[in-house]
Amino acid sequence: MALRGVWQLQKLVVNYCDWGGSSRGIRAFMEQHLPAFREKNPHLEVVTELVRGQHPNLKGIYKNHNERVVCVRNLPPEDILLQATRLRNSLGRKVVKLRTRHVTKRPSVQGTWTTETKM
Repeated sequence: MALRGVWQLQKLVVNYCDWGGSSRGIRAFMEQHLPAFREKNPHLEVVTELVRGQHPNLKGIYKNHNERVVCVRNLPPEDILLQATRLRNSLGRKVVKLRTRHVTKRPSVQGTWTTETKM
């Protein structure tokens, strides 16, 4: 996703094994979909790495120095393309858990209402 017109994903690393059965889908993805994905995203550096004996994964490296790794073990090429597109569209920020379900700029002075409130 672009933040102020700048794509946040700098580099996409595709790790795969040339022998393992779990890498069958990513090998087909590299033949069928990866060249078109590179052409559609010229701002993105796509690197393929051969790592033998390991399950395949996609690693996204973002401009804010965060990394996201997605395991694509036993996935078909279309699903791997979907995961690569999701990595490209995300901002690379860490997921922050909200402390409360109720988010407001002006919290109540009396506190939030619950079903256990006794009158």
